[in-house]
Amino acid sequence: MTELAAGIRERAGIDPDIFVRETPEGEARLDLVVEGMHCAGCLRKVEGALKSLPGVEYARANLSTKRVAVRWQPTKLRADAIIRALADTGFTAVPFDPKLLGTFDENEGRFLLRSLGVAGFASANIMLISVSVWSGLVTDMDETTRSLFHWVSALIALPTVAYAGQPFFRSALKAIRGGRMNMDVPIALAVILATTMSLVQTIVNAHHVYFDASVTLLFFLLIGRYLDVQARAKACSAAENLLGLRATAATLIAPDGSHRSVPVEHLEPGMKVLVASGARIPADGEVTSGVSEIDTSLVTGESMPATVKRGDDVFAGTLNLGAPLTVTVTKRDDDSLLAEIVRLMESAEQGRARYVRIADRAARFYSPAVHLMAAATLILWFSLGAHWETALTNAIAVLIITCPCALGLAVPVVQVVATGRLIRQGVLVKAADGLERLAQVDTFVFDKTGTLTLGEPRLVNGDEIPADALALGAALASSSRHPLSLALADYARSLPAQGAAPAFTDITEVPGMGMEAQLDGRLIRLGNAGFTGAEANTAHGGSEIWLAQEGAAPVCFRFEDTPRPDAKKVIAALKERGFAIELLSGDREPAVRQLADDLGITTWHAAARPDAKIARLEELAKKGHKVAMVGDGLNDAPALRAAHVSLSPADAADASQTAADFIFQGVPLAPIVETVDVARKSRRLVFENFGLALIYNAIAVPLAVAGYVTPLIAAIAMSSSSIIVIVNSLRLNRRKKAQRDAQASAPRHATA
Repeated sequence: MTELAAGIRERAGIDPDIFVRETPEGEARLDLVVEGMHCAGCLRKVEGALKSLPGVEYARANLSTKRVAVRWQPTKLRADAIIRALADTGFTAVPFDPKLLGTFDENEGRFLLRSLGVAGFASANIMLISVSVWSGLVTDMDETTRSLFHWVSALIALPTVAYAGQPFFRSALKAIRGGRMNMDVPIALAVILATTMSLVQTIVNAHHVYFDASVTLLFFLLIGRYLDVQARAKACSAAENLLGLRATAATLIAPDGSHRSVPVEHLEPGMKVLVASGARIPADGEVTSGVSEIDTSLVTGESMPATVKRGDDVFAGTLNLGAPLTVTVTKRDDDSLLAEIVRLMESAEQGRARYVRIADRAARFYSPAVHLMAAATLILWFSLGAHWETALTNAIAVLIITCPCALGLAVPVVQVVATGRLIRQGVLVKAADGLERLAQVDTFVFDKTGTLTLGEPRLVNGDEIPADALALGAALASSSRHPLSLALADYARSLPAQGAAPAFTDITEVPGMGMEAQLDGRLIRLGNAGFTGAEANTAHGGSEIWLAQEGAAPVCFRFEDTPRPDAKKVIAALKERGFAIELLSGDREPAVRQLADDLGITTWHAAARPDAKIARLEELAKKGHKVAMVGDGLNDAPALRAAHVSLSPADAADASQTAADFIFQGVPLAPIVETVDVARKSRRLVFENFGLALIYNAIAVPLAVAGYVTPLIAAIAMSSSSIIVIVNSLRLNRRKKAQRDAQASAPRHATA
């Protein structure tokens, strides 16, 4: 039994209902890890078995990660019925737990590596003996010596095939028991036939045996399968790193005030926990008491700590840098933001793009064709009067060489590698076909506030304002939560201390207008021009508030939104790649025009409401453009959904993140360029992989049918084609030196 199988069976007795989650639509959802999915035929069988169950609304298997997502009506079906249905089809499945992410791949990788070592050692020694036999056939080797060499080869090959062939034999046996075919069936059949025929040939002291072909076939196939597992493990490594940020235990505050340590899995909403200084927050919750600074880079991508106090929300995995906090738990461990991010990473691969479906259909018909072609070759050579040994040898060669492994790997490996690379760069891929659609884009449309800018106003005319007016305005602004008031107060705090703050009385905030207060019997107002009696000046393109006091002229505080630090560079990089750039904002025309001029964007639209944004996207689509929309606000969500593909920053509104196909972390916009480059290269690699698979079959199959390919050559050729496809896909991880240098010199921002 493989370690993967053992790991799955250890969890087989767990009640699957505890892993079922409810979707917003009221459906039940369960993620499963499935043993034995190795080809498109397996994937089709798994999905077909699940979709045939009553109440199942959605079933999607992932060939690369060996996981399945299922949604169903909970009133019509139970989770254990789903697992039984897969068992009846020949697949062992257990609920997938994010905390065990990568464990099965690690166990399977270790077993495959041991099998690979055994097969490699055996193939090297058998090949050495085979070379001696081949040399002896043209020299003076007698039959006794040749027979001895054949028996030595048999003694090495038989236990090697029995051990190293387990991954293929078990998979093929399950497929046959389930009444289906998969890629491992022709592999197992070819290895068994070649080994059995060679053993018979050894017993009758024939000239030719093919132990070398059987063992070499297993050796090369194990290389391909091991590389596939490693590619999956790399894609999951970023998610594993995230899970490493979670606390393992929490200090629970009991109703009587006592403290005790409990696992985070036991925390329930309403419980109170104590978070010590330097400890990670164990669960999503609300601060009940205490004031501290939190490292929120996991959530916001910001490197600067955030101050939290009573009533503020905090999230599992974030780090308490200051004083102890008391937190009331609001979500269970498996519903936390951290767990949701991990599930988001998984959902990026829980689907198949158009190219994958093409590969599935091709492999679906190709697998039965392999057996028909091998049988036809056997009959053909018999009908031509060939000896049974020659006919069977040629049929085995066809069986080996026509296995559609390369075709089945053409797309999944590229998807896994691409998703893993983007996750490491702070980009979460939500849509399975997002990369495919992004590679087709020719136009980028950006929102302004919160997308090209940080959405954080800053005072730009502070040097022009008298010190006493600045201090007065900042003191009154500190009593408000309005963004412009906060920006004014922050600016004043960054200046040297100016003495005691004014003692205001009767402070009142008028919604939508501003604030007023009394100071030494004088009325002080801070707000918009109409509220303060000033004359508005919007020509500068930013925002403004005015300070008015009796006996003095109103003073204007002008603010501008802070552009993201690399916005201009990213716009230039996208233009260099041939994209048309537009700015589509709901902000005022002067502000939009100024930002467009600063960033070099020639096409812009201001005061665009959500319906106007959608209308513009539809207009571009009618002209034949494929548009990528980048936005963050609630008003951008409809446009993000309407675009050909969409991207959103991690600090965007929930509705925008839900609508987006990609979510990028941190302050910089550079991940957008990285995502575009990965999408384009992924598309190119997919076509290259299809081409390699088709070229291989077009050349190899006719040669095998014609008898020009021995089982040994067929084993090397077929295994090499799969390895070439995998290695070609891994090229996606290669990055140009200039890109690495640029990234190394850029400011570091923590990413999820």
